[in-house]
Amino acid sequence: MSEPILAAALADAPLSPWRLSVAPMLDWTDRHCRHFHRLLTRRTRLYTEMVTTGALLHGDQSRHLDFGEIEHPVALQLGGSEPADLAACARLAAKWGYDEVNLNCGCPSERVQRGAFGACLMAEPATVADGVRAMRDAVDLPITVKHRIGIDRIESYDFVRDFVGQIAEAGCEVFIVHARNAWLKGLSPKENREIPPLRHEWVWQLKRDFPALTIVINGGIRDDDEIARHLAHVDGVMVGRQAYHEPWQMAGWDARFFGEPGPAVSREAVESAWIEYLDGVQAGGRPWPTAMRHALGLWNGQRGARVWRQFWSDHRHREARPSELARRFHDLARQAGSASN
Repeated sequence: MSEPILAAALADAPLSPWRLSVAPMLDWTDRHCRHFHRLLTRRTRLYTEMVTTGALLHGDQSRHLDFGEIEHPVALQLGGSEPADLAACARLAAKWGYDEVNLNCGCPSERVQRGAFGACLMAEPATVADGVRAMRDAVDLPITVKHRIGIDRIESYDFVRDFVGQIAEAGCEVFIVHARNAWLKGLSPKENREIPPLRHEWVWQLKRDFPALTIVINGGIRDDDEIARHLAHVDGVMVGRQAYHEPWQMAGWDARFFGEPGPAVSREAVESAWIEYLDGVQAGGRPWPTAMRHALGLWNGQRGARVWRQFWSDHRHREARPSELARRFHDLARQAGSASN
């Protein structure tokens, strides 16, 4: 199928549930972060941080799995390779009410490799296929896979094509593809997001080769025009650090990419709703600064953004009630504005 014909077909097709999503990011996309993102976009799909099967089966399940109703649609990302463990964790995801279970086959960190999962699983497609089958047999939720286009110095499109083909035979219908190789030795996770070259065209080719599958592209995608360009070739786009660091960008996604108004009327309204949430966090006996760190980019690009970030990052405020702090900050801002006039 030629690119123009494919683009027209995608434009006429019903919108995929994976049309737009925020990537799972370790230490970042916790439940507080996801709540904040929901104040900006209703339709964008959200993902948990990667949670290992061992942590779920032998640790505090509620701490790892609890989430708020506002977060739907929300997916649980798992790290693991043993089919029985993956199936047991998929059942937990269904019990907790998640909308999807995603298997991590893309993380290149050495710690993850020692656990025999993440990107190193791309060298073992039969193992991944067994895990997918076990989870599909265990639950009715969509079972999806997030992976790279290759590992180490394998510079062949055939590698990722064959990987997707084998996992698809096991029943996986949704593939989220980070369009870089994962170098398993010699690079940090951060370097693995920057040094291996991006090959977005390989992900587009996967959609041409597997038109019946849902193919989502990830990696190095920043602005909304880029998102639109990719949506002419694939079913969905996953955005990572760009969405986290420039959250207001998400406020326009529902209107542009789903054709309906989003929840964010203004930055002021989002801030107000977020402060109310922080009051609830504190009332529940949890430290609100742990949650607030996810929203520090709300006012990026606006006058006073740096002062706002500094105020909310000040450790001397940790014990105060967030709504009281908000009133204090805006009183100070009004006073400063009056003094400058």
